[in-house]
Amino acid sequence: MLAEFTVFDTEKLSVEHLFDSPKNEKLISSFTVGKNAYGLESYLKNLAADDERNNFARTYLVKDKSSGELACYFSLRTGLITLQTKDDKFATVPAIELSNFATNDTYRKNHSEVTKLGVNVFEKFILPIAQNFSRYVGANSLCIYALPNDRLMDYYKNLGFTRLPAEQEKFVQVHVKPEYDEDCIFMYQTL
Repeated sequence: MLAEFTVFDTEKLSVEHLFDSPKNEKLISSFTVGKNAYGLESYLKNLAADDERNNFARTYLVKDKSSGELACYFSLRTGLITLQTKDDKFATVPAIELSNFATNDTYRKNHSEVTKLGVNVFEKFILPIAQNFSRYVGANSLCIYALPNDRLMDYYKNLGFTRLPAEQEKFVQVHVKPEYDEDCIFMYQTL
């Protein structure tokens, strides 16, 4: 029998679904991201609620337990990694996509003592949710379409993500990458 699906809060942070509190709407309206990532802010403010209602993605808000401030958010959804095999056939791997992941710049500015926020959220919330979920439905990998920024790519590499070989990456970009991730780089890790 499978264990109950549970995510544990940390000493400083808690996680909840987008609609878990009526206060979330106000918190979301003040969420800001750095330059070149406005799409992540726009998604949270304008699209996340519709994706929740339509079961296209689940968005989680990470809050500071003492102040109640919104520190970070992330969205997860199911998907497939489709790869081209040596004999020009297709192979699919069940996956969970980390479709959105951003820290709140306002929170970071107000709490300079908080370090490695994204790393902690990934290790304490995102990865455990994906691992738990994979036990219920069978998902082999966690994937992301990362913005093509060397610093960001290194960040995801340090979180355990890797790129596909060049030919496989080209295949993914042509055949299965969502349109809104047009310039992004596919990366994955095995759960």
